Amino acid sequence: MSLTTFPTDWSTALVLVAHPDDPEYGMAAAVARWTSEGRRVVYGLATSGEVGIEGMAAAEAGPLREGEQIASAAVVGVDEVEFWGFPDSELHNTPELRAKITEAIERVSPDVVLATYGGPEWAPGFPNQRDHMEFAAAVVDAYDELADPPAGLFWNGPHPTHAVDVTGFVEAAVESLSCHRVYLEVLDPSTPVADQARNQVESFTTAIDGFDAAHATGFEQIRPR
Repeated sequence: MSLTTFPTDWSTALVLVAHPDDPEYGMAAAVARWTSEGRRVVYGLATSGEVGIEGMAAAEAGPLREGEQIASAAVVGVDEVEFWGFPDSELHNTPELRAKITEAIERVSPDVVLATYGGPEWAPGFPNQRDHMEFAAAVVDAYDELADPPAGLFWNGPHPTHAVDVTGFVEAAVESLSCHRVYLEVLDPSTPVADQARNQVESFTTAIDGFDAAHATGFEQIRPR
């Protein structure tokens, strides 16, 4: 299947995700390319990932993960990072969440929106997280209610319709994910953080059939279809 090159006629993108580190799994290399081209990218995070570090109290983990996300974003040229304070692992497609998404889109006024993948599974036997699915549903619903929506809504799902050539930006993405040091150390104590980061980033930046690039990141267009 032939893929379409991701649009280039835009200046501002809003990346909407559920947790810290979500932008780094599958988007960071593309973001690094876009910011290098002078484009503005803003991150909006529904939660601070405060229950994501096993054995660490939420009151400690939340600020720590916010700091790791801010450092991670800076590596790929993003200096606008928002944390909305919704409860980690308890996200639901509520009117309150949709209202915040709407507010962020209207305030940032992006040309394109990129969201957490919201499908049920990444591949057979690899289910998606409920927070991701609920948050993505809220993004789609909020987008559909906008009187003047951005030109497109995409997510980083397993069935891409568009791709970005990220050749030359893989290392920046690896460094960006590595900034989530404490989170990754607890997630997999037996594997060095740099190795974890490289393994994850390389899985999202391999060549894609039908797209002429040595390294590519795929996105699925959700709106308009």
